[in-house]
Amino acid sequence: MSEARRELEASVLPRASSIDGREFAFQCSLEDVTLQVGGYVSIGDGTLGQVHSLEQAWVEGAELAAAVGSETAHAPHVRIALARGSGVVLGSAHPFHDVPLERAAPEAVARWLEGARASRAELDIGELVLEPGVRFPLDAGGFDRHTFLCGQSGSGKTYALGTMLEQLLLETSLRIVVLDPNSDFVRVGDVRAGVDDASAERYASAVSGLVVRRGGGGPDRLHVRFTDCDGEEQAAVLHLDPVRDRDEYGALVDLVDGGFERSSVGARGLAAGLLASERDDLRTLGARVRNLGVHRWQIWSEGDEGALQDLVAPGGPRALVVDLGSLDTTGEKAIAAESVLAALWRRRSEREPVLIVIDEAHNVCPREPGDPVTALATEHAARIAAEGRKFGLYLLVSTQRPHRVNELVVSQCDNLVLMRMASTGDLSYVADVLSVAPRALLERATSFRMGESLVGGKIASHPAFVRFGPRISEEGGADVPATWARGAP
Repeated sequence: MSEARRELEASVLPRASSIDGREFAFQCSLEDVTLQVGGYVSIGDGTLGQVHSLEQAWVEGAELAAAVGSETAHAPHVRIALARGSGVVLGSAHPFHDVPLERAAPEAVARWLEGARASRAELDIGELVLEPGVRFPLDAGGFDRHTFLCGQSGSGKTYALGTMLEQLLLETSLRIVVLDPNSDFVRVGDVRAGVDDASAERYASAVSGLVVRRGGGGPDRLHVRFTDCDGEEQAAVLHLDPVRDRDEYGALVDLVDGGFERSSVGARGLAAGLLASERDDLRTLGARVRNLGVHRWQIWSEGDEGALQDLVAPGGPRALVVDLGSLDTTGEKAIAAESVLAALWRRRSEREPVLIVIDEAHNVCPREPGDPVTALATEHAARIAAEGRKFGLYLLVSTQRPHRVNELVVSQCDNLVLMRMASTGDLSYVADVLSVAPRALLERATSFRMGESLVGGKIASHPAFVRFGPRISEEGGADVPATWARGAP
């Protein structure tokens, strides 16, 4: 009987049916199954489809006869296994029933992608994982929606983000502002060795307007003008509560309403002036500044030009990398990120398109902020996520901890780039909050290799498994060498 069962299992017909021309169900033999979840099939006369689910099923009796397409003497007594699944039709088609199905040839997939090309610029970020050699471009215009990029440590998330930024710099004129907590993108303007001369020359031209600001001294010093921060920002820096600290808060309001002399009053000068004041409330406010040590932060402008608030203004540099990782204290990192988001939101009426890249977003706009400045930054990020698109403010939020990012920020993203994610809890959270791709495709992220991803949303013609290609620029950060694992000398 086992021989008869094997013959029947091998004779299962690969067939597909669809009642609406958009989704289809299919069966095929386990003996010759070459289909994969996320892979592509040719249906009937060549209609292209994508497999979204695939599982083993058991049939007998009448179902068995239907599966093999003929009556068999063994049918009443044999139970066989076959593969069943479902998928979506790519493009448009009429309903169909019981038509042949087979794995699509790479050429057919490439032709369909060519026909589905957007009229806008394309970003060549890599190739299809399941169809090696078939390039998969992103639609640059899709970045006018917020994008969520996530993946665990070691998944290739930072590399993938760098690839997308390079292509946006090459193929579009979109302004880009990067909040870079780990100094991963400070060398995005440096062409790596081995890039061919023509590509290197073209990229060098594309990044000629790039500006990188770092902590420390020198002409590229990262600094924030304290007097350009509004009263709410200044109060957050000083940990002032309008009710609990009403006298000091009132003194700060008086200062803000009275105006600061930008040319002469930095944080150090402000602290000294407050401590020397004849007013008790101002001296108390000065003591708070001194006790918190805020006036000693190196991030404050001291009459120099090129504060972050100026650089993000309309007409500023084409691309700006804010190297938060080079700052000494958590407070300085928080006010740098917050001041950028606040300045962009204040200038929203200019309606200049800007892509705001927030790397390690669980630190910049967390679900549960740990201090007043980070709470304010989170509010700005959430406001941009909810309302920024109509002003040309677009987010690209990257993290390895999806559930720790402000939920409103995540939920407003229409694009998804999902790298390897071993945590089923994180995957379930992404699936619940975003509706960019079927859950069955999301679940494959647990088995992704480094550099592999699921890309979906407006930036993609369809949810697809993509392997990111080679970078043009140098990576700023690097893993700690594992020389300790080579054994003791």
